This record gives sequence, structure tokens and C-alpha cells, in this order.
Amino acid sequence: MDSACLYEGVAQFKCLESLFGRIVSITATLASMVFFVMLVVGGFQYLFSGGDAKKSEAAKGTLTAAIIGLVLIVGAYIILRLLEGFTGLDLTTFKIEIF
Repeated sequence: MDSACLYEGVAQFKCLESLFGRIVSITATLASMVFFVMLVVGGFQYLFSGGDAKKSEAAKGTLTAAIIGLVLIVGAYIILRLLEGFTGLDLTTFKIEIF
């Protein structure tokens, strides 16, 4: 634990910055792993469909869902970066200001 977020052994609100950063990092890692697994599973489903139209459509659905998920995640990040550029606010960093 960061020593800056402790005051006389008691956790302060400043600790939420590092906690939130870790949660976002873990979530991004999990999202990328889910995308990769869905892409591989959809690819194998399509590969082993053997010309069966139902299996082929199911595989295409899995691949489509994986790509849509990736586009949504990347799109959300791009929108945040664009808003940062227009407003000048730092929207991708969680920071608690102590007055």
C-alpha cells in the first residue's frame, strides 16, 4: 500500500486513486483476454463447422460479438481522448484533489 494514502495508520480517500487505477487496469486486461478467447473460439467453431450452416452462423455470431466488443472498448477510449482534447480536462486519470 502506498504510504502517501496512510495517515497515522488509517487509510485516507487518497487511497482510492490507486485502487481505482488497479480496477481499471484489471478490467482492461480481462476485456482483452475475453476478446482474444472469443476470437479463438469463434475461429475454431467456424473451422470445425464442416459446412453446416447453423454451426457456421453460430461461429460468425461469436466472431461478430468479439469484434463489436473490441470496437466498443476502443471507441469509448477514443471518445474520452477526444473529449480531453476539446475540454482540456484529464478524463482518463482518476485523481482526488484534496483542498
